[in-house]
Amino acid sequence: MSRFFVCELCGNDDPKYIGYKNGLPYCRRCIFFNGHEASDDYNVNTNINLNIKYNLTKEQERISNEILNNYKKNKNQLVYAVCGAGKTELVFKLIAFCLDKSLRVGFAIPRKDVVIELARRFQNSFQNCNVIAVYGGNTTIIEGDIICLTTHQLYRYKKYFDLLILDEIDAFPYKDNIVLNNLFKRSIKGNYVLMSATPSSRLIEEFKNNNDNIILTLYTRYHMQKIPVPRIVICPTTLLKLIYLIKKIKEYQSLNKPLLIFVPTIYLSKYLYNILKNFTKFGYFINSKSNNRNNIIDKFRNGEYKYLISTAVLERGVTLKNLQVIIFMADNYIYNESALIQISGRVGRVINYTNGEVIYLSDKKTKDMVSSIKKIDEANTHLQNLL
Repeated sequence: MSRFFVCELCGNDDPKYIGYKNGLPYCRRCIFFNGHEASDDYNVNTNINLNIKYNLTKEQERISNEILNNYKKNKNQLVYAVCGAGKTELVFKLIAFCLDKSLRVGFAIPRKDVVIELARRFQNSFQNCNVIAVYGGNTTIIEGDIICLTTHQLYRYKKYFDLLILDEIDAFPYKDNIVLNNLFKRSIKGNYVLMSATPSSRLIEEFKNNNDNIILTLYTRYHMQKIPVPRIVICPTTLLKLIYLIKKIKEYQSLNKPLLIFVPTIYLSKYLYNILKNFTKFGYFINSKSNNRNNIIDKFRNGEYKYLISTAVLERGVTLKNLQVIIFMADNYIYNESALIQISGRVGRVINYTNGEVIYLSDKKTKDMVSSIKKIDEANTHLQNLL
């Protein structure tokens, strides 16, 4: 460790990432984080009109009240809630409390697409508030009443947030990123709330070993129905997988059920589509290099595309009624327990469409497939005990 230099921005003191220019040290880990920072001059609007068009369940209400009470006691919190539990709504009461006290509120999440969607949701629910979205390419205005931002933009907010909520802490690129983790800590003036459906065992242990931290768990979805349990379909050759996939696409289209097909690589998303389009209609593909992602997603939502082949870009933040999911090559190394649970959580999220299929299509069964199914079964058992 260097005795002479600690990066003020990201906390780096590793000599491997310290350079020198004109005899002065600089950090190579966060060199690309440069831009204007938030001003202390912004005054938060306290004229709040919180408008939620539905009632929270008893379990949601309980967790929501606990989150607020814990914040008042200056506790940091981890909310461990299943996919589809309505995590965002759990913090609405706390956000309203903070705004009423003229406190600064931030809601950070790793992915730009989800930031944009969340900003819309917050604006609909907090109608008198100035809700802004801050992400790469959209950084002209960075002060507001509620600031929704990607984790990469946290460098703009030194000791700024009285309340900072960080969702999807297990997601790329935040997960295991030392720089982003340090930027998160640097931006907090008050307390924070972490939220995840799949927190790491290491994070859970860290929280358990700190008396200033609280873990809250919510094993039920907002509609109080079971999470669809994935089933494993073994097809030992690519040809058999393709035959099975074509059959399922046609089956779902005949039932007017949209289908998300997850694949492990960008290359495979386009390659698989080019094969399937010869045997099926009304499909397309999407990945992180797609220039028109929002347009593709809109066409999928409105039914112009009946199936969509996707990489991990749609692993989170997508809610679509009557959705079905197939994970192609589910035995690929990128599909760990956390990823499989997140993808499975896309199905059955919408009330009146709480059933659906999640299929792990693979050469073989993996321990991550088995453990993800076990975790989902455990959540369903907990729900059954509540009813």
